[in-house]
Amino acid sequence: MAETEDFVGQEPHPVDDDLFKEPMKKRRRSDRDQRFRAFPSVEQSALKEYEKLESRTRRVLSNTYQKLIQCVFLDDSIPNGVKYLINRLLTLIEKPSLDPIYIGLFGSTGAGKSSLINAIIQQAMFLPVSGESICTSCIVQVRSGCCEQYEAKIHLLSDQEWKEELKTLTKLLHRTEELGGEEVDAWDRDEAMEEAIWKLQILYGNGAEKKDYEELLRAKPKAKIPASRIITLKAEEAGELSVKLDPYIRTKRRDWHGQSAETQIWPLIKHVEVTLPKSELIPEGVVLVDIPGTGDFNSKRDEMWKKTIDKCSVIWVISDIERVSGGRAHEDLLNESIKACQRGFCRDIALVVTKTDKLHLPEYLRERKVGNQAIQSQREAVLERNEIIKIQRNGILKEKLKRKLPADCKVLEASNLVYTVSAQEYWQQALLTEEETEIPKLREYIRKRLLDKKRRMVTKYVTEAFGLLLLTDSFSCTDNLPNEYLHMSGLRGFVEEKIQLLEKAIDQCFAPIVQPLQEGVRNARTSYRRILGACLVRSRGNQGFHQTLKAVCLKNGIYASRTLARIDLNAAITQPIYDQIDPVFGGIFRAGTPTNSALMPRIDAFKHSLQEKMMEIGIRNGWKHDSYKKSFLIQEISAILGGLEEHILRKKRKIYESLTTSVQNDLKPCYEEAAQITGKKACERMKDIIRRGVDRQVAEGMFERAQERMQHQFEQLKNGITEKVKGSIATMLTLASSQGDVLYKELADVKSEYKEMEKLHRSLREVAENAVLRQGMQDFLLRMSPSKAGPPRT
Repeated sequence: MAETEDFVGQEPHPVDDDLFKEPMKKRRRSDRDQRFRAFPSVEQSALKEYEKLESRTRRVLSNTYQKLIQCVFLDDSIPNGVKYLINRLLTLIEKPSLDPIYIGLFGSTGAGKSSLINAIIQQAMFLPVSGESICTSCIVQVRSGCCEQYEAKIHLLSDQEWKEELKTLTKLLHRTEELGGEEVDAWDRDEAMEEAIWKLQILYGNGAEKKDYEELLRAKPKAKIPASRIITLKAEEAGELSVKLDPYIRTKRRDWHGQSAETQIWPLIKHVEVTLPKSELIPEGVVLVDIPGTGDFNSKRDEMWKKTIDKCSVIWVISDIERVSGGRAHEDLLNESIKACQRGFCRDIALVVTKTDKLHLPEYLRERKVGNQAIQSQREAVLERNEIIKIQRNGILKEKLKRKLPADCKVLEASNLVYTVSAQEYWQQALLTEEETEIPKLREYIRKRLLDKKRRMVTKYVTEAFGLLLLTDSFSCTDNLPNEYLHMSGLRGFVEEKIQLLEKAIDQCFAPIVQPLQEGVRNARTSYRRILGACLVRSRGNQGFHQTLKAVCLKNGIYASRTLARIDLNAAITQPIYDQIDPVFGGIFRAGTPTNSALMPRIDAFKHSLQEKMMEIGIRNGWKHDSYKKSFLIQEISAILGGLEEHILRKKRKIYESLTTSVQNDLKPCYEEAAQITGKKACERMKDIIRRGVDRQVAEGMFERAQERMQHQFEQLKNGITEKVKGSIATMLTLASSQGDVLYKELADVKSEYKEMEKLHRSLREVAENAVLRQGMQDFLLRMSPSKAGPPRT
């Protein structure tokens, strides 16, 4: 049960340490109003109403918290029921207003990610745009805040993290005098080696690549490294911060020797966070993430690359118009994005085609099918071509998603999964209007996503707070009579029975994964040699591959750089298993109507059965004053089981990656052996060791062990869910079965707070209805208004 220790029996706050903690102060009204500047008036009104509901709820909770604290402050012992209430109140008071929505812009170097972000935030050239000599070199997060200045925080690798990379780089550069001239030639042209030499020279100066690990540990870096490992930049204007930030987040060609002090620290940079002040275009709560390349050679940066992708709830795969129709890089990025839907928090994928103003008119007209309407201008050709691209790529992307995701997955319901944008035309508008560049459409998507999340968050927050106030008020109610105790014995037995049924339901939910796992293992056993061979063989032979293969071995089967396609031997040979399990795996973790393989609907069904039982017991026993507790139980069950979803989403990444992790662990000895090879024919000898090592592990049941480990992860998830449900509901029932005089003889009177909370709970529906009405009126006015004319220029 080690896997469930972080999950089972958690309380919102440790009682002894945080019981008398001062709640965080509420946001000033002027600051709150700034958050809505990015929204049109109709959406602003809805957000303000939800914000007001949330703010008043926090005030009610804070007042209740203070009253309870004053009651028990001087007491030596505090009843468990009061501790529970105080901790739950504090947890709700300090709950963030909104978890950020991460939108990942995922694309190859030069695809136009930075240009797109610049256009969305209305700041031309704010982030460096890739050209022939420069590119974004690290993960950059851009968000809007309530600060007065533009700010950037540059996070560096820790001293230990850099030492680990330094050790790997020096091993990679280790060479022997036994190499022949031809092999030296191939070695010198190796991408991995050039990358390693470049990093060391930038940080330590020319000649650093000839020093060993111990010498470099004693060497002093050319640039000053802050002890905090964080560099903070601030500026009054966007352009000023851009100039300061520029050297940190882009890299120049390797033959460019005029590095600044900032550029000399580049190999240590982990990621960069940029905060814009009170943006009128990007609402607070949205984070745009520029994710370059396909990972990083440094283990920590590579892990962060993958975690960043996984925490994005939206992924935009960025591809320029000239590369969208093919190419391995585009397909790799698309596949990685689909995997993020399986293992991470991603719920929405779209393809954003950039630089769509590019079009060679004579060539387009020559290849255009005869019989279509005549094209009169470059603009008409661009718009027609863009519409064709949308239709074609939308169909291709949907078919690809259907093969990997369950048929009723929400992303497949979207009518359009493709945007055609032009950042250049957004600024120039020589051919296209602002609307036709589709930058406003992306902003609208961002706003609607945030508004929907805010609505769901406030609804859940107010409902949970109302349930807690119901119980708090019932404890201080003087009308509670001994003969009106809540009858719990029947409910406890019912809960125990339902938990057993929940265990069986979860087993049934996970059962469909077994057959595709077995089929995938059989496919992997028959195809691994072919797949491995394709990974190890290069069309040019070993030229330019020697040290890259060594880098793969030093990193246990994985090599990622900013310029080359990602190499992952472990993922490659387990792909046949993923091809079989992906639709079923996605089905297990999807939301929707209950099916044999959907986990969350099973938990929801369990929740509804408990709530219905409480209503039934209440009616049968004629609850009067204890109906407060009945309502509390119903609301608290929703809170307990609702908290399971985020935990399940976090755990599913570990489950999904258990196949590749298992294979990587089994193959680690052969990778380590291959990494030690030097001398003549070293590349072929490394390949031979890898092939023989994989053959040996497959014969000993490597794929079967991976299957067992994934099934074990599913079993641990089931145990964690049931243990959490048992512990939390048992605590809740014990609390609800107590009477006020048992909890505390003089518990504070919170009737006024309860009445206020009751009003807020009732107003939830009114706020939702107002939002729908306003939106309907706006849509009507838009339909009645004359359409916008196109640009006069052609």
